[in-house]
Amino acid sequence: MNSAPDAALDAFVAHRNLLFTVVYEMLGSAADAEDVLQETWLRWSGVDQDIVENQRAYLVRIATRLALTRIRALDRRKELYVGPWLPEPLLTSPDVADDVELAESVSTAMLLVLETLTPAERAVFVLREVFDVDYDEIAHAVDKSPAAVRQIAHRAREHVAARRPRVAVSAAETRAVLDAFQRAVSGGDVQGLFDILAPDVVLLGDGGGVVQASLVPIEGADAVVTLLTRIGGAATSVRAVEVNGRPALVLRSGDGLEGVLTVRIENGRIAGLYTVRNPEKLSHMQRETALRR
Repeated sequence: MNSAPDAALDAFVAHRNLLFTVVYEMLGSAADAEDVLQETWLRWSGVDQDIVENQRAYLVRIATRLALTRIRALDRRKELYVGPWLPEPLLTSPDVADDVELAESVSTAMLLVLETLTPAERAVFVLREVFDVDYDEIAHAVDKSPAAVRQIAHRAREHVAARRPRVAVSAAETRAVLDAFQRAVSGGDVQGLFDILAPDVVLLGDGGGVVQASLVPIEGADAVVTLLTRIGGAATSVRAVEVNGRPALVLRSGDGLEGVLTVRIENGRIAGLYTVRNPEKLSHMQRETALRR
């Protein structure tokens, strides 16, 4: 009896969560990441297992190449997207938050920074900085020379360093700020909102043209407080959860999920707010998604 199909399936299952994490970080879309994983399995199931020396590396190579193709199609979709495009939020388990580097890499703020990289830069940065893949293997995955990959990695690191939050915020501080924010939103406490928001706070709302959301960024505490007061008044519950490895809020109206709100904190205040209301992006808020490095 040929055991190759069983070996291929076992390897794919063993590395599936890691592959999903790699592709999700490259795409910012869980739905597209799932499609890429299906394509990865189809390619992998046809590989002669006798020629595979490192199953993890081989699978990452397949998934990365497919994700690069998907990035280009996704970028074309974004050009037609109605209003701001935000990454698809994931309900995550506490163990994701325990891995500080992983939690930072999948945070909304970091995924938005990765969006500003070219597809090749994004792939190289994710594989090298997050998953510590060696340069030779990355070269195979992105079809470039190791020397070119090193140059791309250097350029991507500089780009990300210039745009990522300057000061790391601990999970405890994030939770404390979010708790105060949750109380202010739930209670309609206008002064409490002003106290917790930075004066130059920016809110991005993603409705995708499906539900109501601002088509442009909302800037400044006055404008943001006005919107948050309206949102809080319409929600029947505002609950704290773990989203993309960070504390976040889920807003519900009746039995329906109205949206997910994540934050970026600077100097003890909320400097960035990201609200995803497009229902097509909320399917991964129904159950926890396992992320792995």
